[in-house]
Formats: sequence, C-alpha cells, structure tokens
Amino acid sequence: MQTAYTVLILLMLVSVSRLVGRVIPLPLPLVQIAAGALLAWPTLGLHVALDPELFLFLFLPPLLFSDGWRMPKRELWRLRGPILTLAVGLVLFTVVGAGYFIHWLLPSVPLPVAFALAAVLSPTDAVAVSAISQNRLPAPLMHMLQGEALMNDASGLVTFKFALAAAVTGVFSLANASVTFVLVAVGGLAVGVALSWLVGRLRSWMIARGWDDPATHVVFMLLLPFAAYVLAERLGASGILSAVAAGMMQSWLDLLPRQTSTRLLNRSVWSLLEFAFNGLIFLLLGLQLPDIIKAVASHETSLWPTLLYRCLDVVAIFLVLLVLRFVWVQSIWRLSIVLRRWRGKSEMTQVPTARSCWLLTVGGVRGAVTLAGVMSVPLLMGAQAFPERDLLIFIAAGVILLSLVAACIALPLLLRGIEKSPDDKRRNEVRDAWRKTAEAAIHALESEEANPQDAAQAALAVELKARIMSEYRHQLEVFNDSAEAQALAFQMDLLERRLRLKALRAQRLELYQLSRQHQIGDDVLREVLADLDLSEANLGQVK
Repeated sequence: MQTAYTVLILLMLVSVSRLVGRVIPLPLPLVQIAAGALLAWPTLGLHVALDPELFLFLFLPPLLFSDGWRMPKRELWRLRGPILTLAVGLVLFTVVGAGYFIHWLLPSVPLPVAFALAAVLSPTDAVAVSAISQNRLPAPLMHMLQGEALMNDASGLVTFKFALAAAVTGVFSLANASVTFVLVAVGGLAVGVALSWLVGRLRSWMIARGWDDPATHVVFMLLLPFAAYVLAERLGASGILSAVAAGMMQSWLDLLPRQTSTRLLNRSVWSLLEFAFNGLIFLLLGLQLPDIIKAVASHETSLWPTLLYRCLDVVAIFLVLLVLRFVWVQSIWRLSIVLRRWRGKSEMTQVPTARSCWLLTVGGVRGAVTLAGVMSVPLLMGAQAFPERDLLIFIAAGVILLSLVAACIALPLLLRGIEKSPDDKRRNEVRDAWRKTAEAAIHALESEEANPQDAAQAALAVELKARIMSEYRHQLEVFNDSAEAQALAFQMDLLERRLRLKALRAQRLELYQLSRQHQIGDDVLREVLADLDLSEANLGQVK
C-alpha cells in the first residue's frame, strides 16, 4: 500500500506543479524539481528507492516514442544536414572533449566512466526550450532543436551504453565498437519500423472486420513502445532507436480510415502520459537530491566544503559543455556556408549572426532523458560498487539544473527585440489545404446521384446537399485570396462560432436539468454530452 500511496502523491504533485507553474514565472521542470526536494525534506521524509533498469524501461520508451510520433517529418528531412551534425557529430565531439575533461578534473572517475557521463549529458530537451522561450524562437532554429533532441536521445544513450559496457568489461576497441554501433543502430531502427508496421496491419485487419473500438486500438499504441524496446534489446539491437523508429512509423500509420474516435482518444491519452512521465522524472530528481548530496559527501569529514567543491565541479563541466557546443555550432555553420559557396548556392551564404549561434547553444537544455539515463547506471560493477555512481548522478542533476537556469536567464535576453513573426508559409499551407479540401467535398457532393426510383428521397437529398454545400462554400469564402473578403469572412465566422458555442452551452445546461429531474438516465446523459463536447471541441478556441 505504501507504494500505491507514493505513486498517488507524486501524480497529485505533478498536477499541482502545473498550476503553480502558471503563477510562478519559472519553467515547469524547475518547479517540479523544487517540489520533489521539498517533499524529501527531513520533516516530510518521503523517499523513493529506484531500480535503475526499471526506471530506464518505464520512462524512456514511451517518451522517445512520443517524440518520434510528434516530430514534423518534412522539417526533419529538410534540415537533415544540420540536425545530423548536431545529433551525431556534436554527441561524439562532446563525449571525447567533455570525457577527457571530466577525467582530468576528477581523477577518481575512470576514463570509460567519464565518457559514459559525457554521453548521457549529450541529449537535449526541446520541450523545456519551447516552454522557456514561449514559442518565440525562429521556426528553423526550433525545428533544428526538436530534430536534434529526437536524434541525440538515441545517439547519446547508445554511446552511453557502449561506454558503460567498456567500463564494466574493461575492453574497448574503436573498430569493433564502430561496426557494432552501426549494426545495433540499424537493427534497432529495423525492429521498430517492422513491429510498428505489423501493428498497423493488425489494426487495419481489425478495422476491416468492424473491430474498431477506440479503447482497444489505444491500448495497442500504449504497449507498442515497450514491445519495440524489449524486442530490440532481446535481439541485441538498440531498444532506444527501436522506440523512436516505432513512433515515427506509427505517425504515418495513424492515418487509417474510420479511426476518428481512436485518434481523438489517442492524442488525449498520449498528452496525458507525456505530461505525467516528464513530471514524474523531475519530481523523482527532486526526491533524490537530498540522498544524492548525502552520498556525495558521505566519505568526507565536512559536508559544506565538500559540497561547495562538487558544485564548482558541476559548474566547470557545464561551462565546458557550453563551450564545446558553441564551438561546434559555429564551426559547422561556417563550414556549411563554405560548402554552399563551393556548390554555387550563393543565395544561401549569409553569415550566421552571433545571436543565432548563442540561441542554438543555450537552447541545448538537458532534461528528462539525461536524468533517466544516469539513473540507469548499475549499482554494482562485478562484485564491487560502481565507481563514483553517486557523483555521476550529482553531476548530471547539477548540469540539468544549471542548463535550465541558464536558459531561463539567457533565452529571454537573446530573444529581446525579436517579435514572433507570423509563419506566413504555414498559414498559406493551412489556407490552401482548407480551400482544396472544401472544393473536393463540393465536387463529391455534386457528383452524388440520388436514387431515381424514390422521388421523395431524391428531393430530400437535393435539399441536404444544398445545405451541406453551402457550408463548404462558406469555407471557400473564408479562405478567399482577397484580404477584405477574408477579414469579413473571419468576422462572420467568429460571430457564428460564438453563437454556436452559446447554443451548445444552453443545450448542455438543459441536459443537466433533464438529468437532475430524472427525465433521462445516466447512459443517455453520457452519450449526448459526448456529442456536445465533440461539437464544442470542433469549434476551437473562441475569444
């Protein structure tokens, strides 16, 4: 029962922290870390013992699956060059540079373990950056950070596992590791794509036979990242890359027909899980902080001097990570300019501004994946305790906190004077999509032939077609190319949505009244209320 109470308390704190985060002008991860640390204060004394392997298995697959699902694929492909240099090249550059620095700074940490720590510090968290910048980052930079966060989660954690294996076995060969890395990565991607495709085929087969219950399909989606992770690990491939690939593949398979209710439920469930899991990870970090601090200083005679020196070590490592990232961003960006000029693409040869480079540098915030990875470090290495495990967790936690604080301070300063420019290209694409889909609907209705044997049904069909086509013609007016026509159409559309919202709310109040007077049962109440809620959701946000 104690475990159940602890889980319920943590979930409640995740929800409360979201409300507190709206009042306190701090990023949500910092609020949740502070809440966890407060809960672990000696007066409250809530302690949670973490099994490293269980922690990695529970949190990483669904988070990576969700990242792969949500990543805009077209932007990922268009920016594949910069994203790959950040997600793969920068990770290896960081592992080597920061690994040697950590080993030099802390001689008690063996070199393979230092490489493992540098690898687990490489993954970034684009969600935290988006929350801090309040979506004011230029779209290309934000897409680069999103793509980097998706890809370096996999590359950083795979490199982390190789470094851990070298630390445990004491054997490392660069040639063998390179070949194994490629095989493990390709195998993980193949397993994730294949398993996701098989689940998609199974769902299509179920839908064709009328087995389209949304709850059943959503359960399949919830189990898929764990299945992809476990199957890949059992086959000796990368479970991390398998979960990412499964999510990216499933975003295409999610467009199955007759799945509107499933998609609505699926989005809601995954939004809930993503919010809860991210919150739980940062709460657990806060809960572990007192124990981490005690463990780091347990072998020393005095607490505060030792803690001060360890904090200085964290600051030094964070600054080295920042410098390495800035050097890499500047070098690769300027190299890409030289290559474009060499290829004759002179229109793309604008020199990047220092602000853009610093935005990409400070935007490399560490987050949930780093914490989940470092928590998975084994407790034992053979028959002995893993060397400096508590120190590794302390450094990772400190770097996460410092990166969040630095982004909170630096990003608003760097974004000062930059107004969020409207995404005209995206807005035009949305308008074209609505216009073309409305035209397709009108053509489909015009080609619909009524049954000539039933004159009454034919007349009714003509009337209904005219009514439906008038709604689509209204959409065409809304997305007319004329600015004046658009303004008038949008004003009419807004007024219509307000009136519809008022009518829907009146319907809902009347429905509640009927239920209170026992004129309808609970099953009828739920059915009608679900339709009213869906209609209101389709109206969108009405100002």
